Amino acid sequence: MAAQQTAEFKKAVEDSRKLKAKPSDTELLELYGLFKQGTQDPPFEQTKAPGMFELKEKAKRSAWQKLVDEKVTAQDAQKRYIKLVNGLKEKYGYAG
Repeated sequence: MAAQQTAEFKKAVEDSRKLKAKPSDTELLELYGLFKQGTQDPPFEQTKAPGMFELKEKAKRSAWQKLVDEKVTAQDAQKRYIKLVNGLKEKYGYAG
């Protein structure tokens, strides 16, 4: 079941698409993991592991797995996502 998304989280998701420069791969993986954990759509347990040669998908799943292992709630993931996006807006600029 998908997690309830706050208005602030939804705005941060939109804002993340309007950064003036592309964040680093590490930052993008953190954004991905927090987004997936924050939305729970679908829940991690219902997703299929990527194939052996799907390196990008494996990295993304690993970023999400880390949050699952830390038992980060959807609400906490959304708060962390918002904070990260606000930091990225300061770092890379924002075209909003």
